[in-house]
Amino acid sequence: MQHPQAPNANSPAVKSKNKRGGSKKQVFESYMTSEEVSHGLKRGELIQGQLRINPKKYNEAFIPSPDDTWDIFLDGIVARNRALNGDIVVVQVLPREQWKVNCTSPLNYNTDYEGASEPENQKEHTVLTTQKKAEHTPSYDVDDQCKPISKHQNTTLTDTGTVVYIVEKKHSRAVTGFLKFLPDKRFAMFSPVDHRVPRINVPLDDCPENFSSRHGDYNTTLFICRITDWAGDSYFAEGRLAKTLGQAGEIEPETEGILTEYGIDFSEFSDQVLDCLPKNLPWTIPPEEMRKRRDLRNECIFTVDPATARDLDDALSCKQLPDGNFEVGVHIADVSYFVEQDNILDAVASQRATSVYLVQKVIPMLPRLLCEELCSLNPLTDRLTFSVIWKITPEGKILSEWFGRSVIRSCVKLAYDHAQSMIEAPDKMFAAEELPPVDPVHPIDEIHQAVLNLHSIAKNLRAQRFSGGALRLDQSKLSFMLDKETMMPQGCYVYQYRDSNKLVEEFMLLANIATAHHIYRRFPELALLRRHPPPKAKMVDELQELCDQLGINIDFSSAGALQKSLNNTLGDDEYSSARKEVLTHMCSRPMQMALYFCTGVLKEEQVFKHYALNVPLYTHFTSPIRRYADIIVHRLLASSLNCGPHLGLSTEEVEKQASHCNNKKTVSKRVQELSTELFFGVFVKECGPLDSEAMVMGVLDQSFDVLVLRYGVQKRIYCKSVGGLDSFQHRKVGKKSELTLVWTPEEQEKLPVEQIISVFTLVEVQLKADSVPMKYSAVLKRPDNSRL
Repeated sequence: MQHPQAPNANSPAVKSKNKRGGSKKQVFESYMTSEEVSHGLKRGELIQGQLRINPKKYNEAFIPSPDDTWDIFLDGIVARNRALNGDIVVVQVLPREQWKVNCTSPLNYNTDYEGASEPENQKEHTVLTTQKKAEHTPSYDVDDQCKPISKHQNTTLTDTGTVVYIVEKKHSRAVTGFLKFLPDKRFAMFSPVDHRVPRINVPLDDCPENFSSRHGDYNTTLFICRITDWAGDSYFAEGRLAKTLGQAGEIEPETEGILTEYGIDFSEFSDQVLDCLPKNLPWTIPPEEMRKRRDLRNECIFTVDPATARDLDDALSCKQLPDGNFEVGVHIADVSYFVEQDNILDAVASQRATSVYLVQKVIPMLPRLLCEELCSLNPLTDRLTFSVIWKITPEGKILSEWFGRSVIRSCVKLAYDHAQSMIEAPDKMFAAEELPPVDPVHPIDEIHQAVLNLHSIAKNLRAQRFSGGALRLDQSKLSFMLDKETMMPQGCYVYQYRDSNKLVEEFMLLANIATAHHIYRRFPELALLRRHPPPKAKMVDELQELCDQLGINIDFSSAGALQKSLNNTLGDDEYSSARKEVLTHMCSRPMQMALYFCTGVLKEEQVFKHYALNVPLYTHFTSPIRRYADIIVHRLLASSLNCGPHLGLSTEEVEKQASHCNNKKTVSKRVQELSTELFFGVFVKECGPLDSEAMVMGVLDQSFDVLVLRYGVQKRIYCKSVGGLDSFQHRKVGKKSELTLVWTPEEQEKLPVEQIISVFTLVEVQLKADSVPMKYSAVLKRPDNSRL
C-alpha cells in the first residue's frame, strides 16, 4: 500500500489554511515522495522497518536496524509521523547531537518457534486450553526517560530518528474505545482503549441519534471506530464509527472488538464459497478416487487430541513387524482434495491463512462443513489422507520411508487423558466404558499396545533430538473451565504438558522434517519451508552478562548448549521449577520469530536452518485444516508424487503467500493472548481478589515484573502505586538491577521495613480487578519477616 506522494520531509514546515481562513502550523512533517525514499534507501541514508510502539509508554517507539542487531528510537508521537503500531515505515536517522541517552531499546519477547511454547501437538483445537504470555508480546525495559545530549558529551547513545514515509499500513486503522461528548463541537472525541492509537474526532452525525442529549448513557458503551484521515496539522485523527459493540466488560463485545481491531475476518462463509464443497451429504469417497489411493482402512489408526477437539487433522498408527521393528504412520487430512487451487474457497482460505483460537470459540480458516466433517478424521468413518509411513527400529532409527495419498478409517478418537492413562497403566485391561466408542475390528488392548509402542519410540526420538542439540523453551499456558451455557470462566489452571502430548509432538515433528526434505529435493526453487534464525547476538551478550552477575551458569553458544544449561536445576527446593520458568522467560527474549519462506528466494541453504529444532530443513505439513501453509505443502507433495494437479506456482507467489502467512500467524497469536487476558480478567473480577506467591522476573528503575506462580501469568508492579510504601531506591551494577523498597512501619515506635527486589525474589501479591473493565492489577502485599 503506497502512501500518496507528498513534499520532502526536510522542507520547512508548511502552513495550512484552517476553516476560518487563518493558518495552522503543521504538527507533522510532510512525507517524502516515493522517488526520494527509493533513492535514500539505496544510498543508505534512510532505513525501512516495522514500527513497534511501547504499549506501556506510548511516546516510545522503535524500528530495527537493517541488520537487526540494534534499534532506532522514535521519541514521541511527532517522530512517528502518523504511523501506527505494526506499520512498515521509512525512518531518517537524526543528527548525532539529537540522539538520546539512557533509553534502553525494547527486548523482543518472541517465542513463536517450534520447540518453544507452541508444541506441534498443542493443536490449539481446544477452546478451553489457551496460551498465556506476558501482558503484551514485547517486553520493554524502558522505565527511565530518554534525554537529549550535547554533541560533546561522551556517553552511550541511542540512534534516534523520525518517520518520513509509510510503506504499508499494516495496522487495520480500526480500534475499540469510548465516545466523549464535547460541548459546542460538531464532533465527538473517540478515546481508543489502545493508548498507542491517537484520539479520533468523529462527526456527531455518526454518533447514536440521542448522543448529544443523553451522552451519559453511553459512558460504558464500547464502539469500533475506523481512522479515515490524519491531517498533518492535528494531533488528532479523523474517523467514522463502524459499529456499536455493546457494554464494555462483557466478553462477546470485547472479543468482537479484538477481532475487528486486528483485522480478523470472522464473517460467515458466503454461499459462493460453500458452493465449492460437495452437496450430497453425508459425503462418500468416489470409487475412482479410492482406486488412486493406498487403502489403510483395515489398519489400527487412531487420533489423539484435546477432549473438546472437533477438527481432527492428524492420526497415528503403529504395528510391530515380524523382525521386531515397527511400521509407524502419520496420517494427515487431505484438505487439498477439497480446496482446489485458485477457486473462491481457496482465495478465502489463503486470505485468512490460519484459524484463530479464542478461549470460547474458534474462527475457522475453512467452513465448518469441511473442518468438522469432510476433512476431520472422525472415528469409524472413511476419510481421505496424506500419509507418511516409516519402517523404524525400537530405538527410533528410520530404515525406510513412504509418502502417498491414502484412505483411513480411524478406530477411536482418544483424548490426551485417555492416552496418558494408557501410558501410566501399561498392564491395565481397559474396559469399554473407560474409552470413547471403539471399532470392534480393533480390540482395546491392540490400541493400548500401539500407544505404548509409540510412547517408547517417541521417548527415544525425543532423547536423540535433545542430545543432538534441540532446544525447547516451555512457558506456562493458562487453561479455563467454562460454563457450557454462558461460556463464562468457572475456574482456571496451568496446563500440564504430559507424555501423551510429547508422543504426538514427536511424530508430527518427524513428519514435518521428512516432508521438508522431500519437497525441497523435488522443488528446490518452490518449496515452502519454515526457518528459525538464531537469537539476536547483542541481546544474548547482555543476557550472558546478567546471568554471570547472578551467578547462573548459562551457555548460549548453541541451542543444545542452552538446553543443557536450562536442565541444570536452580536449587533443589519447592521453587526450583519457578526459577527455571523465570530463566526460560529471560532466555526467550533474544529469540527471533520462526518464519515461512520460499527456498527459491533465500538461495543459501545455511539460512534455511531451524535454530530451536536444530535441523537443516523444516516445514508445516501436519495441520492443513487450520494452516494455509500446510495446504501449499500438500500441493507440492502431491505434485512431487505425480498424484496431484499441475502446480502453476511461481517462486514469487509462494514467497508472497509465505509472508502473508507469517503476518496472519503473528496476529493470530496476539489475538489468542488477548482472549486469554480477557477471560482471566473476568475470572479475577468474579472470583477475586486472588492471593498468590510470585517470583520476580525482571527489575526496572521504578517497577518490576513478576510471575504469579499459582496462575502462570506475568504482571508489572509499579512502585509508585504500592500502598504502604514509604520510598524506593533503584540500584544497578552492570546488567543487574535491584530495588530497595522501604515500607512504612505498621506501628509508630517500630523501624521501617526494607525489602530487596531482584530477579528470583519471592513476593506475595494479590490480583484485583481494576476500575477499567476486564483489566486487573497485581498488588504487592506487605512482606512478613520470614520473606526478608
